Amino acid sequence: MNILRPLHFKLFIILTVLLATLNNSAFAQTRGTVSGRVVTASNLPASSVSIGLLGTQYGTTTNDNGEFSFRAPAGSYKIIISYIGVQTVEIPVTITAGNNTVVPKITVNASLSQLSEVNVIANRGNRFTRKVSVDVAKIPLNNLENAQSYTVVTNELLKEQNIFNVEDALRNAPGIQKMWDATGRAGDGGGYFTLRGFVTQTRLRNGVAGLVTSGIDAANIEKIEVIKGPSATLFGSTLTSFGGLVNRVTKKPYDVFGLEIGHTVGSYDLNRTSIDLNTPLSSAVSFRLNSAYNYEGSFQNYGNSRTLAVAPSLAIKANDKLSFLLESEMFFGKNAAKPFFFFYDSPNALGAHKVSDLNIMYKNAYVNDDIQSFSRSMNYFGTMNYKFNDKFTSSTIFSSSNSYSNGPSPYFYLITDATAATIAPGTPNLPGEANYVYLNDQSTYRSKLNAIEIQENINGDFNIGTTRHRFVFGLDFQRQNSNQIFYGGSYGIAPINSPNYDYGSFNKRLTDANVYDPATAYPYIYKTNTYSAYASDVVNITDRLIASAGLRVDRYENKGNYSVTGTQTSAPYAQTAFSPKFGLIYQPIKEALSLFANYQNGFQNPAPFTNENGQITTPKIQNANQIEGGVKMALFNGKLNGTVSYYRINLTNVLRSFTGPNSQFYQVQDGTQLSKGFEAEIIANPIASVNIIAGFAYNDSKLTKADADVQGLRPNTAGSPYMANFYASYRLPETSLRGLGIGFGGNYVSANKIINSVSQGTFELPKYTVLNANLFYDRAQYRFGLAVNNLTNKEYYTGYTTINPQRLRQFVLSASYKIK
Repeated sequence: MNILRPLHFKLFIILTVLLATLNNSAFAQTRGTVSGRVVTASNLPASSVSIGLLGTQYGTTTNDNGEFSFRAPAGSYKIIISYIGVQTVEIPVTITAGNNTVVPKITVNASLSQLSEVNVIANRGNRFTRKVSVDVAKIPLNNLENAQSYTVVTNELLKEQNIFNVEDALRNAPGIQKMWDATGRAGDGGGYFTLRGFVTQTRLRNGVAGLVTSGIDAANIEKIEVIKGPSATLFGSTLTSFGGLVNRVTKKPYDVFGLEIGHTVGSYDLNRTSIDLNTPLSSAVSFRLNSAYNYEGSFQNYGNSRTLAVAPSLAIKANDKLSFLLESEMFFGKNAAKPFFFFYDSPNALGAHKVSDLNIMYKNAYVNDDIQSFSRSMNYFGTMNYKFNDKFTSSTIFSSSNSYSNGPSPYFYLITDATAATIAPGTPNLPGEANYVYLNDQSTYRSKLNAIEIQENINGDFNIGTTRHRFVFGLDFQRQNSNQIFYGGSYGIAPINSPNYDYGSFNKRLTDANVYDPATAYPYIYKTNTYSAYASDVVNITDRLIASAGLRVDRYENKGNYSVTGTQTSAPYAQTAFSPKFGLIYQPIKEALSLFANYQNGFQNPAPFTNENGQITTPKIQNANQIEGGVKMALFNGKLNGTVSYYRINLTNVLRSFTGPNSQFYQVQDGTQLSKGFEAEIIANPIASVNIIAGFAYNDSKLTKADADVQGLRPNTAGSPYMANFYASYRLPETSLRGLGIGFGGNYVSANKIINSVSQGTFELPKYTVLNANLFYDRAQYRFGLAVNNLTNKEYYTGYTTINPQRLRQFVLSASYKIK
């Protein structure tokens, strides 16, 4: 692929640097200084608050006394401070060349505990950017200072697009692709995605464990961070994948009253009511509640889902140094199954290698919607922040995630006519193959997964000589207690496409007859403990050259697996892992352009396996090592932001399977996999009224040492090689219709081989382009939005070795009322 050739990549960097240098030099001789002080409503210094000039990249952060000072080109501007849940503070200022302009004292209506979660954007005109993250590196860093690639999807973007869940929000992040909708099963982390060639889920909340088994409602979301590449050094192995991780950042309480009530209706009986209530309980205590009830039917003839999300939080300021944040999340779901088509017989046997070779009825659910399963996620969080002095702080975090599920989950096998006749003797052989589906169900029986995480982070920001150090030292303990119990049922066959067959006859009466039997259940009952210590240091060698290094030591203890009756089925084992990371940043143009490179590691602890001698063997740790390089930019006064990168991930110690003499199954741990690719993301604000998001990703994954059946092939879980996303919105300028806007965008995904082997053949989901449009009117006290998802009514599929039809055209109309 030409775009990956090193010469082209180097030319891009050279041209970018040249253009940015020319842009920057135009202001070099016409700058002045602006300075001032920021305080809270209690007249206390507001330290570490980012402050900037509206529509530009120029800004800084306040010191411990709330003071700030920075240089910018001469001209008239608005100083802006913006933070979660509170209206922005805007102060007019005129900067003159060679002079210092002192701004009168600025007061913000926020507590010190809230200001620790400040989300400030100097270039406020670009609504879809977030410059600073406290979770990606566990150190507050500007994106241009961070040697790791990540994408941020903002709350402003979700509101503009009328998006209400995390899974749909991720269509705005390049390189991540949905494979499965959320299953609702205990222990799962919402939907399944592929990222840089590896399967991942949304398992983290504010940087620690926060599992949600159903689709994750966005009522409590401030932003979503897609952190790319192996990231075990700071986040461990149990919550991340070799491709990266998804971290959702939640809304926090603040010090003034605020209320937003919304209601949404739409196609397929969509009905949603939400509330965001914030109120101060005293000068030191604030409470916030985010909640949403959501009902939605299906584009198919059967199917519906009901979900309730409740997320209260309480912020307590004990004194100037000590603060607490108490939070909980409660998600309840009662959902009918969405159709999943698996391959019982291979594509070769079926004579089908693409969806058009089958006779699947797109609008047929193949199952009655009275078959429903129940899921519940109850998560509790506590954070204690303590400021030792102006250089060192402590953050102690407790997280308890508790998931539960009970009920059936139907799915379907694609079978040959010969297999159908075996299952149901007397079934006629029709012309062709794949004329029937095999009806099955995987139920969970009062399944539970409880996870506890306790984490301590000590952060420092200090100078040694002229060298600035920003570091984190952390201790982390994670415990997982799994009592997941599955059992199955089979319910015969049904024609894959018949206008006369009653597909609703696969119903609750049938699945209720399949009573749970401990003797035939297949459990996941285990306990694990993980003890970790990690450290990371970001060093400003000069004002343009930044180096970073980190290391994690991880002790994993598996207490063994057990049957439903309590019999131990596998022995305990323990492993110790080391996970390093390194990064380098050079800014040819300070605070505008960064050239970055990183080495990052991820690891996993495989279960014991049977070797070729028939012995149970404790495996070696699987390691994924990534090398990445690229460019980050915030050019043209912050109007052009983006990241362009090339990565290469090598995975080692993969288990390979064999069949020996006497049909003995065994494994050898010497497999390898290579995943490499290119990603580009642009977030632009070319003029004041226009915002653009665009992304492109290419991934080349290959099993470089594997079973002969898949040697040299792309893994069937790696997703599509090519993906692209685009969104543009226009808001009317300052007129009587200020707040009126329109948006348009979409996603392109190339063909996806969900089955890919020598023996089975290949099966390919077709490429697709899905377009979306929206219209909105956003004012200070109310908001109206209309969105049309899947504008062209495109039939398309996702899959994780499966075929999953996706939603057709949907109209969504929302309205909200706000009090601030």
